[in-house]
Amino acid sequence: MGRTYIVEETVGQYLSNINLQEKAFVSGLLIGQCSSQKDYVILAMRTPPREEQNESPKHSKAKLDNLDEEWATEHAHQVSRMLPGGLLVLGVFIITALEMGSEFQNTLRRLVFAVEKSVNKKRLWNFTEEDVSERVILHFCSSTKKIFCRTYDIHDPKSSAKPADWKYQNGLSASWLSLECTVYVNIHVPLSTTSASYTLEKNTKNGLARWAKQIENGIYLINGQVKDEDCDLLEGQKKSSRGNTQAANHSFDIRVLTQLLLNSDHRSTAMVQICSGSVNLKGAVKCRAYIHSNKPKVKDAVQAMKRDILNTVADRCEILFEDLLLNEIPEKKDSEKEFHILPHRVFVPIPGSTVMLCDYKFGDESAEEIRDHFLEMLDRMIQIEDLEIAEEINTACISSSMDTEASLDNTDDEQPKQPIKTTIVLKIQQNIGVIAAFAVAALAAGISFHYFSD
Repeated sequence: MGRTYIVEETVGQYLSNINLQEKAFVSGLLIGQCSSQKDYVILAMRTPPREEQNESPKHSKAKLDNLDEEWATEHAHQVSRMLPGGLLVLGVFIITALEMGSEFQNTLRRLVFAVEKSVNKKRLWNFTEEDVSERVILHFCSSTKKIFCRTYDIHDPKSSAKPADWKYQNGLSASWLSLECTVYVNIHVPLSTTSASYTLEKNTKNGLARWAKQIENGIYLINGQVKDEDCDLLEGQKKSSRGNTQAANHSFDIRVLTQLLLNSDHRSTAMVQICSGSVNLKGAVKCRAYIHSNKPKVKDAVQAMKRDILNTVADRCEILFEDLLLNEIPEKKDSEKEFHILPHRVFVPIPGSTVMLCDYKFGDESAEEIRDHFLEMLDRMIQIEDLEIAEEINTACISSSMDTEASLDNTDDEQPKQPIKTTIVLKIQQNIGVIAAFAVAALAAGISFHYFSD
């Protein structure tokens, strides 16, 4: 028996309302959440046409063989940045006026593998054995309204199609659970004489990879408590008169404890490294994850939050590097300090759902630009007043003075009385002369933990 996909009814309406407009096909993405028993599909969005396809009528009757795989996978990569923890690209769909044929299935098979590779190629986390490895392909016939649904194991390039059930449900994500966390990031990457010649992007990624291990190995407090990973997340919650746990609008506060050292079981050593500079990544980031309310496990909630923490920091860095490349901003010369404000996160609600989608905004970008980006990437018109700015830019962060640097992370014992209004800042400092960078192991007296939450 194949997997079962529980699908929000609005997804079926969306697929039915897509007009081919004399095109041979329309393709797009399916967004949702995996679980051990079944998968949940809460969104569908078509891949936007390239500008040249909009301008050239000769492409309107393109054959299925001309499906632009590169464009479709780039769309998937962009959309994956707009998904909070717990949501992922579950598969792809295609709409044609003809019923399913072998050529459609072969095209969809290639596409679903390419999409999976695209959305995961720059992730800081790896799949576990418990992760669901099946992804779905869906063919919708606009003439007969028939649906053809199959799955492939994306970890097996030679896998064959398996049948799957596609079932609609109204208000599927109306009572999903939300998880919220503020993470204080303070990553210091010393640059050796060798690594100093690397690009800023490569050096930053090296630092993020080491930091990711801390996040993966951290201890996660749920509403201030450590819970067994196999426990029901809703254990101890109030039940309704029907005996069901009341999960509607329920939000959990997550705090992260991370070990100061990753290899505490190893012998204490000290290393002196000749360095010519450093990269520092500091600031506070807002993280959110969502999980279905059908007997969710603690481990599922923790995993969703871990991946959102890792994704949002990595995505911001990647967006910054793309912006620097696009605007051809040169790197500073030696002995100069260089500051870059990373984009801050904004959220927008999905109508009829507790789930919110996200995007990233630089300080000089307008709310209208964010609205247009949602329309282009997710094929959804949003209201500007619905935009929730999770992090506001504090212009004092741009200063290179030591006082300002100290104000960025707010990780001292005395926490600020006002809400954090800083976005994460990337600081690159190239120094004249030689800096000794010391890596010292933890004391045998015990293991220290550091709060990365407010």
